[in-house]
Parts: sequence; C-alpha cells; structure tokens
Amino acid sequence: MKPLPWLEVDPDAPFPAASTARREPDGLLAAGGDLSPARLLNAYRAGIFPWFSDGQPPLWWSPDPRAVFRTEALATSRRFRRAMRASTWMIRADTRFDEVIATCAGIPRGGQQGTWITADMIDAYVELHRLGHAHSIEVFDGERLVGGLYGIAIGRMFFGESMFSRVPDGSKAALAGLAATLRTWGWPLIDAQVENPHLISLGAERWPRARFLHEVASLTSQPGQIGCWTQRFGTFPAASLCVASP
Repeated sequence: MKPLPWLEVDPDAPFPAASTARREPDGLLAAGGDLSPARLLNAYRAGIFPWFSDGQPPLWWSPDPRAVFRTEALATSRRFRRAMRASTWMIRADTRFDEVIATCAGIPRGGQQGTWITADMIDAYVELHRLGHAHSIEVFDGERLVGGLYGIAIGRMFFGESMFSRVPDGSKAALAGLAATLRTWGWPLIDAQVENPHLISLGAERWPRARFLHEVASLTSQPGQIGCWTQRFGTFPAASLCVASP
C-alpha cells in the first residue's frame, strides 16, 4: 500500500485529488496540515472533510459512496409528524453554536467510545462560525436546547458535521428544519458524509463520489449566505414542518 500523502504547511496548498482516496477505510485521502479556516474551506469545496481522534494528526477523507440528503426528499415517519404536530418546540439558527458543538462532542452515542470532535476541532469550527461559515440549527423546548446540528455552508451547499438529541426526535427536528429552510432558499443538498442505517432511514442517498464532487463544485461556486443566520433563518415552530404532510 502506498504511503498516505502528507499535506504541505501552506493552508492554501491543494489537496490530493479526491479520486485517489483509499476505498478502505471509508475514503482516507491524506494526513497532516492544520485546521485553519482556509484549509477547512478548501477541503469542503473539494469534497473532503477532517475526521480524527486525539493523539492523531489531522486525517482527511472523501468517501465513495457519499451519504447525501436532497432537501426535497427528507423522510419523516408518521410517528415523527404526529409528535411534531403536538409539540411546542421552536427551531432557530446560530443562537447557541458553542453549546451545540460542545453537546455533539460530549453526548454518549451507542457503539462509540470517545469523540472525534476534539478540543482543536471545536476551536476550529467556532472560528469558522465567527467568520460566518459554520452554522448551528437548534431545537428549543422553552429555553431548553433539546436537539441540534452544526455544519459548514459554502455557496448553496451545506455540509453537515454532527447532530444530537437530548430527547427523542430532537436531532430529526433540527434536520427537518434545516432541510425545509434550505429548500426555500434553493439549496438542494445536505452532505451527510459517511452512510449509516440511521441516516439512510431518514432519506439519505448513496451517491458515487464523482457525482457528489460534480454537484459540490457547482453549488459551492454560487452566491451563498455568509454571516449569522439567526435573522435570515428565522424562528418557527416544529409543528410547521408537518403542515403539508398527511
């Protein structure tokens, strides 16, 4: 097996072509570099994301196939829609980014020990949030944060990073709220990175990497929504997600 490419010090140095990523494990492409804003934004534009644990250098990935949500095709169950109709939850954006990413890092997950959202990762994405590129979607029960997700927006493409629930359906409500809003903005896709049964159950599709990269190149080159999303996204009830559902 060929040695893994090591990234240059310059954060603007190009990544290896995503097509050269190893099929196993899950599209590992390169190592090294840093988590500077320039490096991260260049990675996402190229269909690449960081994923590593404490004690490792940054590792960079481009899986094939790629898990992708179409914002017009998110799958929600009848049980979920009934629960949302009866809820008093409200959905917002970018009001508690730090809490969302910290909760994603710390919440227990079945079959997983530790977290890949290290302190360095948190610092890097908080900085991207400060610069207007990283965003959180938040679900509130009163003033209690019960679910959420965060990710990166470039052009008309949203790259999902992680989500959490403190109560049943909290993360699903955040994802559904994000998809509904992006759909009205004319943003067609949400990157979900690596497939798993839960994502597939919500409507994630398995796209060949070449198809994903083609769409990302087009969507990230278009005008987007840089800056805080709180006002642009608005505040709306989770019950409104089900207005058009049977």
